[in-house]
Amino acid sequence: MIRKSMTGGSPWKHILSFSFPILAGALLQQLYNTADTIIVGNFVGENALAAVGTTNTLAFLFLSAAIGFSAGNGVLVSQHFGAGNEKMVRKNASTGILLLLGLGLLLSVTAILLTRWAYTHFVAVPPEILEDTILYFQIYSAGLFFQFGYNILSAVLRAIGDSAATLYFLLIASVINVGFDLLFIAVFHWGVAGAAAATGIAQALSMAAAYYYMVRKYPVFRYRLKEFTWDNRIALDTLIMGFPITVQLMIVSLGLTMVQRVVNSFGKVMTASFAVGQRIEMYLHLPCNALQATLATYTGQNIGACRMDRVKKGAGQGVLISLLLTAFISFFVWFYAGEIIRMFGLSDQSASLCVRHLKAVALTNVILSSYVPLIGVFQGAKHPVFAVFIAFGALAVRVIVTYWFKDGAFFGSSIVWWNSLFGFCTGCLITWLFYLSGMWQKNCSVTGK
Repeated sequence: MIRKSMTGGSPWKHILSFSFPILAGALLQQLYNTADTIIVGNFVGENALAAVGTTNTLAFLFLSAAIGFSAGNGVLVSQHFGAGNEKMVRKNASTGILLLLGLGLLLSVTAILLTRWAYTHFVAVPPEILEDTILYFQIYSAGLFFQFGYNILSAVLRAIGDSAATLYFLLIASVINVGFDLLFIAVFHWGVAGAAAATGIAQALSMAAAYYYMVRKYPVFRYRLKEFTWDNRIALDTLIMGFPITVQLMIVSLGLTMVQRVVNSFGKVMTASFAVGQRIEMYLHLPCNALQATLATYTGQNIGACRMDRVKKGAGQGVLISLLLTAFISFFVWFYAGEIIRMFGLSDQSASLCVRHLKAVALTNVILSSYVPLIGVFQGAKHPVFAVFIAFGALAVRVIVTYWFKDGAFFGSSIVWWNSLFGFCTGCLITWLFYLSGMWQKNCSVTGK
């Protein structure tokens, strides 16, 4: 297993090297999501692209639970792995796998049953794309079982130090998804149903590959069917440990779903434009999200080593790296927005709106990159709940200003992308005030060295 210590040497070098696999994995995920959108837009049409795009926020709601609770179980597995307790590693992983598969099955059935109500009344999808939206999301929801399974298996592998394997599985999923997209959409002409089916098949095969790899490489995980054990205490601890990050991500998802409702009120042209704009904006989020995850580990290790001086130095360098990387991507997006958008097959009207969207978020995401890495510092310093508070504050402001200005003369429909300016400024202010106050150090076993 690879165990990387970041308690000595140059902080920025450790931060860069540790964040690279995280950034590469997230980039790979976004690339195959982008390919999916491009294929739908060019081979099916703008209505289909809008239908698939409007499902992103609710899909992320379910993904939040998969990521959050899998991470919670991963923490438990990593603790016992670090202590050399193979029996508890096996027991915690077994309970986590059963729990996440059960949640995936439960949420899959729930989502299928509630899809029509959600998109008719809650998200208020335009009538022209409603049936395609419902069809896509119901087929997508049938694959939640595999999505949850893949996430828990990846979390267990990361917990024992095997982070590289998850990159391989993402690569497998990407190739399979794009391949089946082209087959089902371009050859069989299955439309949005083909796109959803391709995603589900890719997730199922990735889960199977992850499980095969895990049991082949690590004998501790070679369970017979009757050896999958359930422990109520471990299940509860998994839910407790995963709760903060799950809630944080769900708050983001629900807030964006409320914004999506406003987007849909402006018609399918805006819905299609916004779907592409959001897809590209995700690339602007990659550096700060990777630095957040990196600084959580970096901070935890250095607090444990009584090196608060390195925590503060690493925090500053992490924010600087985040700013530089985001500024570089923003520069590219600002000057090549038109060329990027042409790949998605949008109409001229939708493309014009999307260019305005991308130029706005190219500016506002620089603000986001200036504070999100610090949230990782708070998490590493045993303040995970504060991440929820920041997410709630920023999203609440975004939702409020969206509904407040949507009918006004100054912003009008453009508030659906300019709301990020208000939200990110709020998050930035709260985060930096908390960091500069030093209150985040109170849960640490050491306050300085």
